Amino acid sequence: MSDATIEVAFKPKYFTSKKLIPLILVLVVILLDQLTKLIVTDTIPLYGMGASFFGGFLRIVHINNPGIAFSIGQGWSIAVRSILFRIIPLIVIIVVLGVYMRNDDFSRLQRWAIAGIAGGGFGNLIDRFFRSEGVVDFIDVKWFGIEKSPFKFLRWERWPTFNVADAAVVVCGILLVLSFLVAMKKAKNSGSDE
Repeated sequence: MSDATIEVAFKPKYFTSKKLIPLILVLVVILLDQLTKLIVTDTIPLYGMGASFFGGFLRIVHINNPGIAFSIGQGWSIAVRSILFRIIPLIVIIVVLGVYMRNDDFSRLQRWAIAGIAGGGFGNLIDRFFRSEGVVDFIDVKWFGIEKSPFKFLRWERWPTFNVADAAVVVCGILLVLSFLVAMKKAKNSGSDE
């Protein structure tokens, strides 16, 4: 028998810097979201307007939304809202972050976009768990509705009020979709070159 030992260095592939550094954005989005909501709730009365910019194009207001996007579900029972707006989103965010940590194929942009989406999701979940009146929304933007549009949302005068978490989810979601489309196009083009 030999006294030789083999040393194996354990380097967990799930916790690499390329995966962990973008997760800083999760914390940044949560902090910005919660800080801005705290400022709004402390300085603007509920359903009040705090400021207006660019001739009313942008207004800072204070609204509580017990529903989800576009106030969907605000009249539903508390039990249904708890399951649909708290539990399911929490599970989805955890699954998304699990996939994020296990996947080595995401590009840098995709990692940052996923982190921004998760940060926004957690920002609104904090409100859903700790604010019984709902999510605090405060960014109110003129939409310039198209009166004769067959689609109701295009006739709105103002876009539904939103917050930093919502903005992070939408902007990062668009970036993520675009990055996947570009990656698919590159893969298709490289496959046709063969």
